[in-house]
Amino acid sequence: MDATIRPRTSAAVPLRFSPPVGGVAGTSFKPEHLTAILEECPHRGFFEVHAENYMGAGGPPHRMLERLRRDHPLSLHGVCMSIGGPAPLDRAHLARFRGLVARYQPALVSEHLAWSTHGTSFFNDLLPLPYNKGTLTRVCDHIDEVQEAIRRPILLENPSTYVAFRNSTMCETDFIRTVAERTGCGLLLDINNVFVSAANHCFSALQYLADFPLAGVGEIHLAGHAEQGDDEGKLLLIDSHDGPVADAVWKLFEIVIARCGPVPTLIEWDSNIPDWPVLQAEAAAAQAILDRHIGRVRRAA
Repeated sequence: MDATIRPRTSAAVPLRFSPPVGGVAGTSFKPEHLTAILEECPHRGFFEVHAENYMGAGGPPHRMLERLRRDHPLSLHGVCMSIGGPAPLDRAHLARFRGLVARYQPALVSEHLAWSTHGTSFFNDLLPLPYNKGTLTRVCDHIDEVQEAIRRPILLENPSTYVAFRNSTMCETDFIRTVAERTGCGLLLDINNVFVSAANHCFSALQYLADFPLAGVGEIHLAGHAEQGDDEGKLLLIDSHDGPVADAVWKLFEIVIARCGPVPTLIEWDSNIPDWPVLQAEAAAAQAILDRHIGRVRRAA
């Protein structure tokens, strides 16, 4: 293994939780919520953080995350690996990502089916891909490289999209299924992304979920979205993560959980951050759905 991607292990945090986290609901971790979270310990759920916010060597971000990690499982969610990008993966970025996995030993590790780099530039967007043979090979090669570096499978998240490519030769669900089969990665099903893409491209979210390889799902994301108009005045949904989960997305979530059973579920809320009780209530709503189906699984057994 290249010396540039050896992890730093001296700062590893003593752990109280081992994966999997089970059928529990979690939330995005925001530093302004830390005091409220610690005051109510123990907390049943887990917390997810964006890897790129913790790629420095130390300082306040790591002190807060270390304190949180002592009592709670973590999900590490990458947003800048550019799994679908045409260029080789950034070795320095991968090294930092591997170091975080070694340092915090998260219960779940995930990345996006998207690209976000060009040359030495990083874009603050998760850009869509054409679904064809060339893209498939590139995505699989990059996932293999990440999984080899961190010595564990990742979960790959389905995107929210606003454009489609004429040179796509596969539908998104078939593409994702094939990637998972070839690489052994798991899947992160973002149900809000499904709803947003379905509305923007005029396809059925229910049919998409019927076609999705639910057996491979290791985590679910729920989030709010915003409504805009495109240049022609037609409705355009944006995966904004700035408000509560929509009723239609809750209904899709219940359908998915009824089909695949309780899966760790995260409430994403990344802008217009509310007070902790508001975010906590969203997680409690997800937990209520998960608990109902946990009870059904137990009774069936």
